[in-house]
Amino acid sequence: MLQKTYYKTKNYCKVKFIMAPSDAKVVEIRGLNSDWENSIIMSKKKDGSFSADVNLPKESSHEFKYLINNIAWLNEPEADSEVPNVFGGSNSVIFL
Repeated sequence: MLQKTYYKTKNYCKVKFIMAPSDAKVVEIRGLNSDWENSIIMSKKKDGSFSADVNLPKESSHEFKYLINNIAWLNEPEADSEVPNVFGGSNSVIFL
């Protein structure tokens, strides 16, 4: 799930990423700001879900995927769009 919070006086939007994969120990966000090498580690909550708050520039778009337990790649079902990637799959896209 994605939650976007826009601020009138700031040049960024706060995006809350929420993911609840079963049996996950670590969930990472990869690809934001075109950075596929570094990840944002999501925090695990008591209910078993994972979340992360990320500030992203307004009027931008970002491709990303979730990496679960350093094995499985998942897209965000509520992303604004999907685009094909070079591996024959697709990446999630968020528009701000």
